[in-house]
Amino acid sequence: MAGHSKWANIQHRKGRQDAVRSKLFSKLAKEITVAAKMGDPDPEKNPRLRLAVKEAKGKSVPKDVIDRAINKASAQDGENYEEIRYEGYGPAGVAVIVEAMTDNKNRTASTVRSTFTKSGGNLAETGAVSFMFERKGLVAYPAAVGDADTVFEAAIEAGAEDVESTEEGHEIYCEFTDLNEVSNALEEKLGESESSKLIWKPTTTTELDLEGAEKLMRLISALEDDDDVQNVTANFEISDEIMEQL
Repeated sequence: MAGHSKWANIQHRKGRQDAVRSKLFSKLAKEITVAAKMGDPDPEKNPRLRLAVKEAKGKSVPKDVIDRAINKASAQDGENYEEIRYEGYGPAGVAVIVEAMTDNKNRTASTVRSTFTKSGGNLAETGAVSFMFERKGLVAYPAAVGDADTVFEAAIEAGAEDVESTEEGHEIYCEFTDLNEVSNALEEKLGESESSKLIWKPTTTTELDLEGAEKLMRLISALEDDDDVQNVTANFEISDEIMEQL
């Protein structure tokens, strides 16, 4: 029975991973469709679409899924998505930014508000927490691409502002308006990136205890589980000790 139980747990875990992967692919495809609809369907002539396609490739989205998402933009019966940003406070007063794409604002707003409330947080007005973040471009590379000095030199030459290198990899930051140019320049020097996208980078953070961390993780997980939600960003810090307990 123990063996069966272990197999069942592995199957359940794999099923959950497959579901998360499928949801991620769907959200990346939605961004590609919106980017293609807003500009030229040729990634080389549409910076936002090029970045969306690069991000999708970095997350191993199949080529046929990417092509279908681009072609969907020209379909007359395709959905019309609207981009909306929600801001609020999570447990322990953590600032949370939620970026969504929706074809029904009322549905999305209701779901996001309910999710905040159930998790002990509250939805606020637009602008209530975004002042605690900076809009930046982020280009990520694996550690294997080179040492910190090599990546830093390439990043500065490409026009980036800052680099954070760890054992896991390199995160290169730039002005959000420069992301396409910086990403292209880095690709020539370091090869294809793992990720190239716009982010909200916290300028101040809130440190969480175990209870606060558990509550916030539940909030973020519930928000990310919403099909309309594209990205969730929060300005929290969790110590290594508490991360191990989580």
